[in-house]
Amino acid sequence: MTATDERTTARPSLRERRRAAATREILDAAEAQIAEQGPAALSLRAVARSLDMTVQALYHYFPSRDALVTVLVTKAYDDLADAVGAAVEAGADDPDLPGLVVAAEGYRRWGIAHPERFQLLYGTPLRYYQAPVDGPTTQAVRRMSAIFEREMFAGFTHGQLAAADTPALSPSLHAFLDNLPLDGLGTLPPPATSLLLSAWGHMHGHVVLEVFGHTSFLGEHQAEVFRLAMLNLIRNVHDRIPGAPAAAPPVNGSPSDG
Repeated sequence: MTATDERTTARPSLRERRRAAATREILDAAEAQIAEQGPAALSLRAVARSLDMTVQALYHYFPSRDALVTVLVTKAYDDLADAVGAAVEAGADDPDLPGLVVAAEGYRRWGIAHPERFQLLYGTPLRYYQAPVDGPTTQAVRRMSAIFEREMFAGFTHGQLAAADTPALSPSLHAFLDNLPLDGLGTLPPPATSLLLSAWGHMHGHVVLEVFGHTSFLGEHQAEVFRLAMLNLIRNVHDRIPGAPAAAPPVNGSPSDG
């Protein structure tokens, strides 16, 4: 092992470990404040007070409210992506349930379990906050998007996706989709990108309605209604792609709400 390798694999110093522990404490306190009062109430002063710190001391870890919010948003996206990925992995052995449906149900469960953090991501934008352009929040979103892209289009060739039956795209939209970054949706042909964005909006809209209480009239049937909607969604998407296998029959039984 070279000296460089030794430095690379060396244990973090005591100072680094203390800083990491303090950073985790600050993030935990900020998430607790969001859970209790909602994202709009997030305050560096209140977070510092809850930890018996001064605001000036907190600035050594997060130099501004925007810096703290960026880390919180990135962490929430990463936790959501972890939940979606874990759901897909756990459901891999169920041949009767499409992977996209499994992923969507993992997304739904996380949103229901963490409504305030879900609101931080998808609720009313925090006043004056500007996420860094192509920064860590963007990378975290792309990570989650990649899971849904994989589960929606697994098994299809680029040619099949390019020939998907979608409403005609305007030349400007087609060109825009054709030039998306290759580390995001730019790996898909434009017709597939439009299908994925439409499906994402449909899936996400159902979750938003439930997280914010607009489907509570369905009671214990909310999970089943969501699964039926996702089964219809994936069937409709695959029906638009030439050469797609015959749609699987509907899954019997109600999904777990856990």
